[in-house]
Order: sequence, then structure tokens, then C-alpha cells
Amino acid sequence: MGENKWMGKRWEDMDTDVLVKIFKELNLVELSPVSQVCRLWRLACSDPLIWSTLDFGLLKSNYIQTRASPYIWVDDRSDKRLSRILRVAMSISYGNVSCLIFHYNLYMKDEHLHYISERSPHLKRLVMPAWNRITKFGICQAIQRWEELESLTMPTIGHPPYIMEEIARSCKNFAELKVMGSFDDLFASAIATHLPKLKVLSLRCSKVTMSALLWLLDNMANLEVLNISHCLLFEIVANGRRQVIHELDDQTLEKASRLREFYHCQSRSCLACQRMMADEGIMRWYRYEDWFWRRDEVSSLDLQDYGKLFDAECEALTAVE
Repeated sequence: MGENKWMGKRWEDMDTDVLVKIFKELNLVELSPVSQVCRLWRLACSDPLIWSTLDFGLLKSNYIQTRASPYIWVDDRSDKRLSRILRVAMSISYGNVSCLIFHYNLYMKDEHLHYISERSPHLKRLVMPAWNRITKFGICQAIQRWEELESLTMPTIGHPPYIMEEIARSCKNFAELKVMGSFDDLFASAIATHLPKLKVLSLRCSKVTMSALLWLLDNMANLEVLNISHCLLFEIVANGRRQVIHELDDQTLEKASRLREFYHCQSRSCLACQRMMADEGIMRWYRYEDWFWRRDEVSSLDLQDYGKLFDAECEALTAVE
């Protein structure tokens, strides 16, 4: 009998699309050494199918709240950990990240944001981390680089006009915005002034003034989708007292009826609404389920499950000792 010979392909000769399917099952820690095996594997590891969404939703800073600006102190080891993880991710992804998701308790600095924006020029969707240590210059510089940005989820900020103005100037296809925190007349005016073509806006679980809501409904002619589910709606009445609105009146509902989709829930029997009331309009996300902050009634803004690239195993392997 003749000698049997193995007729299959060697690993280094496998088709790129097959390698991509295999490598999609790996997290960042596992992917790093694989990307260094050979040129073909390096190419497969950088494929856009792997890197379209880079979800750092499990990555948090080790921090302490303080009374002085920026009202937060972050352990230097957390900063170094973040820098190390970003270097690996940006190196392997080779500019192919189109969606970046960060945890609300990740306190990055300008240098981190600068590093990311330089190496992810085709970003289309960004879920921002906390603002505390990011300067006006830092965020504006990043937005200028992200000309293809279409969607932004952001914590509330004290002076929103400059960000809305920079988005309008730099991101011509911008269409979706989600604000997590407080939303007042200044914020509504900034959006209406600088982003009049905005299509989708979610204020889910935010503290919203009725005057700001009405401003949006009266001035955002191109808005198609609005989510105010579980918001703490209020208005200022006599003596400066705040009055919570538990049910929208007919006039407001009539104005909202022109929208393609309008989500609203201010029910005392709703668990999310109960949490908003208990937290006095500023949701303490850390008190609740890990997935709760990621949800949204607007399907295009819902973050669904945590991504594979930075899963629980990867988070544990990169944790600060």
C-alpha cells in the first residue's frame, strides 16, 4: 500500500475568510499573540468583521470622588491599564473600528482620547465615557478627526453648545444623539441651533424640563424618533418649586404625533421610572443591573449584550492587581 499523505491545508495557508471566522471567537488578550504569528494571520486579525464594534463596556476606572475639580481621582494604575489595552486594540484593529463603546465609569484623559481618534478615523458610532478629565480642546480635536461620525451617546455636560457646534462643523452625516443625565433648555436650544437635521434623539432615564421637551417638539422639524422613556419630567412653578410631571397633556402628545416614533413612560408602576424617582432624576446606574445602562427603546441605540473582544475573561486577565 502507498503511504497516506495529509491533503489538508496548513494553518498558514488557510483562506483569510476562514481565519476571520475563527478569530472572531477570540477576545483581545487571545487575539494579540495570534496576530503576531505571520503576515496572513495579522491581516485576518485586523479584518473589519472582527473590529466593527469594539465594546469596552466592562472596562472601568478605579476611582474616588473628590470635592475639587475634576471631582474625581483615578488610580494611576487604571490609567496605565487603559493605555496598555488601547495600544493593543488600536494596533491590531488597524483603523477598522467603526463603533466604540465605553463604560460610564471609565475616566479617560485627553491623551487617551487623542490616541483613539488618531487610530480610528472611520468611527461612525461612539458611546462616550465620563467627561470629568476630558477638556474642551480634547473632545473637539477628537470630533474633528471623526468626520464619519453618525451617532453619539454622551453623559450630560454643563455647557453643551460647543460640542454640538463642533459636531455640526465636522460630522456631516451625524443623525443620532443620546444624552444620559440632565437635559435643560440650554441643551435643547444647542441641538436645535446646531443640529437641526438630527433624526434620532434619546433622553432615556434623564432629568428633563418640560420647556426643553416642548422646545424640541416645536423647533426640530427633521426629528423622526424621540425617546423620553423613564425620564423625570418637571417644570418650575410658583416660588421656584419643582413639579414632577407624571402624565403628558394632550397638547404635548399632539405635537409629538408628527414623529415617526415617540417613546414615553412616566408611570409610577414602571420599575425604571421608580428608580428615577428614587434617584431624584440622576440615575445611579451602579446600583442596578450591569446591563441596565445599555438598554434603549430605540433599537439603533440599544447596546444589547457585551461584545466578545473585551469579555469578562479579558477584563479579569487585564485587571489591576
